[in-house]
Amino acid sequence: MDPRPRVICLPNTMTNWPWPRAMNPHYEVVKAEVDASFREFKALSAESQEAYDKCDSEYLQIACEFVNVLIIVDEYTDVENAAVAEAMVGIVIDALHNPHKTRPDGECILGEIVRQFWARAIQTTSLPFQRHFLDSYIAYLRAVIVEALDRDKAHCRSIGDYIKLRRDTCAAKPLIAIYEMGMDLPDEVFYHPVIVELVECIAELMLIDNDMISYNREQATGDENHNLITTVMVELGLDRSGAMIWAARYHTEVEKRFTDGLTKVPSWGPSTDVLVKEYLEGMATWARANHSWSYETQRYLGTRGLEIQRTGLVPLLPRVNCKASSAGAKVNVADLSMMDATAGHKHLEAPDQPNS
Repeated sequence: MDPRPRVICLPNTMTNWPWPRAMNPHYEVVKAEVDASFREFKALSAESQEAYDKCDSEYLQIACEFVNVLIIVDEYTDVENAAVAEAMVGIVIDALHNPHKTRPDGECILGEIVRQFWARAIQTTSLPFQRHFLDSYIAYLRAVIVEALDRDKAHCRSIGDYIKLRRDTCAAKPLIAIYEMGMDLPDEVFYHPVIVELVECIAELMLIDNDMISYNREQATGDENHNLITTVMVELGLDRSGAMIWAARYHTEVEKRFTDGLTKVPSWGPSTDVLVKEYLEGMATWARANHSWSYETQRYLGTRGLEIQRTGLVPLLPRVNCKASSAGAKVNVADLSMMDATAGHKHLEAPDQPNS
């Protein structure tokens, strides 16, 4: 048997995406403030906090806080069965509906984290944003329960069913809603079929990129069933490289759907059209931001993200047991890529070969 480690090839899906990577000029200052306030919750283990730290300014602060909320809710629910995940989701939804209510003693820390986030957010954001955000974020939370049910049953969905669920579990829709914070975007715009389809396209681009980049970590922890690459491998009988190529081609198709859809956006009058243009630019930027963040954070590829982005080569990690303990203690976000630090670049010429 060939002793060399298997290698995953990651196609560059964003080569032709017209929206470039950009950094908010207030990022460094706001990041320091948000990280400091989040650290006070002590919701992560020391190891996880160390990994996490390596990862209009008022609205930017709310956006950063929400990304923190997403990550911690994901880390807590991802390691639990459906019953526990549903209880956690119930706590989070109650905190969203009651941001000024004191949380019960002994409750999961998620309740207080979310309560504080939403209590701050509603002070300065528009009412349409608050409605739209709650709709999309609660849809995400309910989808997390479905994901947990699938995990309990070791159920791998069909490609179509998976994409439909993943559009919510990837959390793209509440993230896109962040661009509405200072807008009075009418419901007739937000729920218009053309706008809804454009949001779905961005959600699909984000889920494809996230699933491709996070696949190595998820297969190592045995959580790969809720991943497009596994779904494609199972349904179409492809190996990892073949599934990656399929996903990249589908990504290209979705990009075209989005750009074609932009030409179909109706007019709602000059004052509203200005908001719509900003909203559409924002959601398009999210696709690029998600792709860049996935490589630049240490959440999926550890310290080797930028190197892997350049080479497109990811040494396949061995299986590890990350399911032994409940998130009821503290979540440990392991830097899994460091497990393969001894593999060396000399092994990077042995990728999976795509099916012919």
